[in-house]
Amino acid sequence: MDIKQFQKNIGYFFKNPDILKTAFTHTSYANEHNIQSYERLEFLGDAIVDFLVGEYLFTNFPTLNEGMMSRIRATLVCEKTLSELALELSINECMLLGNGASQSGERNRPSILSDMFEAHIAAMYLDAGIDNTRKYLFSVYGDRLSNAVENGQHIDYKTKLQEKLQENGPCDISYNLVRADGPVHHCLFEMQVTLNGKVLGSGSAYSKKEAQQRAAENALTKLV
Repeated sequence: MDIKQFQKNIGYFFKNPDILKTAFTHTSYANEHNIQSYERLEFLGDAIVDFLVGEYLFTNFPTLNEGMMSRIRATLVCEKTLSELALELSINECMLLGNGASQSGERNRPSILSDMFEAHIAAMYLDAGIDNTRKYLFSVYGDRLSNAVENGQHIDYKTKLQEKLQENGPCDISYNLVRADGPVHHCLFEMQVTLNGKVLGSGSAYSKKEAQQRAAENALTKLV
């Protein structure tokens, strides 16, 4: 699929289509043709997606606390979700790949798909502005946003981590307080989760229970 067809599919035609082409240009192709790759756009797009999803949660769900919003956003902006969105948009068919990368399966690699998804969001932002980008991003996410909120309020990362680690038998999982900063009424706790004495992840929050959940979540992201 070419760039023109992609724009037709999403219902927006770029004033500067070259920036969209850059968003879909793999480093292998860029090196072969001495042009810019998607990487700088991906850097910007990562921040934009994080911001817009965070803004959505903050604005539309006033009862969610900071910990819940962080956990839900993490599921919405993770590599798995973004690569799925990229495939739904057929970004894999738009990629410009060098010969070696094309043969080695880069077109369907989740990390590349998610990066190019973020890169094309940055391209949209630079071409159409933040308001249009917000509308476009939320239309792409569709029901995933509300579904993530509904499911995210019930995620118990400590239980998920325990189940993951005990797949191969019993093990010694523990949560340890690393530090506590601030006054008693507003103390920030940092917790670490360890497996047989080895640190797997860490997390901070204004309650020990939430900090443990974040540590478990952090550990899970490293185990995937």
